[in-house]
Amino acid sequence: MTAALVVNSGSSSFKYQLIELEGERTLASGLVERIGESSGAWKHTNAVTGETSSNDAADVPDHAAGFQAMIDAFAKVGPSFDEHPPAVVGHRVVHGGTTFDRATVVTEDVERQIDELSSLAPLHNPANLEGIRAAQRVFSDVPHVAVFDTAFHQTMPPHAYTYAIPADLAERYRIRRYGMHGTSHKYVSEQAAVFLDRPLSELKTIVLHLGNGASVAAVDGGRSIETSMGLTPLEGLVMGTRSGDLDPAVLIHLHREAGLGFDELDTMLNKESGLLGLTGNGDMRDVQDAALAGDEAAEAALAVYRHRIRRYVGAYTAQLGGLDAVVFTAGVGENNALLRRRVLAGLEHLGIEVDADRNELHSKEARRISTDGSRVAVLVIPTNEELEIARQSAAVAL
Repeated sequence: MTAALVVNSGSSSFKYQLIELEGERTLASGLVERIGESSGAWKHTNAVTGETSSNDAADVPDHAAGFQAMIDAFAKVGPSFDEHPPAVVGHRVVHGGTTFDRATVVTEDVERQIDELSSLAPLHNPANLEGIRAAQRVFSDVPHVAVFDTAFHQTMPPHAYTYAIPADLAERYRIRRYGMHGTSHKYVSEQAAVFLDRPLSELKTIVLHLGNGASVAAVDGGRSIETSMGLTPLEGLVMGTRSGDLDPAVLIHLHREAGLGFDELDTMLNKESGLLGLTGNGDMRDVQDAALAGDEAAEAALAVYRHRIRRYVGAYTAQLGGLDAVVFTAGVGENNALLRRRVLAGLEHLGIEVDADRNELHSKEARRISTDGSRVAVLVIPTNEELEIARQSAAVAL
């Protein structure tokens, strides 16, 4: 059967899934990490048999060695590549700039452009590219496809992606809103239409992708018209360690008054802010537990977190000119019933009514948590970025 291998490569690790395309069934998944360190590690799961194998003291000096470890794991644990040979390898690439508005077969020119775009995602694109090149050496006889996080948001109109800074600077340094999590927003908004049994072209949907990283997208007829992340994944919602929106003058003030340099400010905003900065803990589960136990700082942080989401829901309802569905997805959005209830409490004037019992139901399946009489459907839909990457890769390469 035809299968796609999906790879999500970071600087010192990569995740993978082997997905059967016809039945869209995951056959295997795994993680190789601590690449380049004194002791690497890998874990592989055969999703068909449930068998798992791992090694916490592996020799993984580079990504090429990591892919060889993956090949060995498939041979040892299965399923066999002889029975399920990858017909295409799909790669997550974070930033496609304005160059890539769809999944693209990897060529030398595409690799060059991904490398050029590294200035917009210096922590991600180089690592994504390294994974592509390592995978190409192992799977040299099948097409490789780059699927860009930013591509789905390339349908935003100019007034939504333009920052009000000098136009010549913006053009010269490619400064504009790009957005992230596009693969997830695309998959979830399309699944919402399937769940509601309505044409995607007529739906106005707000997707809340809430994980350690978090973003909102306004999707009109299947097209992204606005999203909360901007030039980088820093803008928008409060996240685990990222600040989200703030007055840019805060940075100038901290530079002048606290003597913080640009690298220190960058680290602060991306790694020391968000829930971590407000509470000392960046994990939503721990922060919520602390709040329920009476920790005032934790409760205050959650209030800030919820307030930011509600502000975007209101703004995007206005931008869409109406609203048919609100969809929660990703780790926090899918699993935190208390957060969902508190985020949407008091929004009945927007046509949003949450059913308390449905909201409390824990399930890995797509489900409705709004009341039968709610004008706006509120859904929880598990995201599946790997499946979306497999779909897009097969569509352009097979």
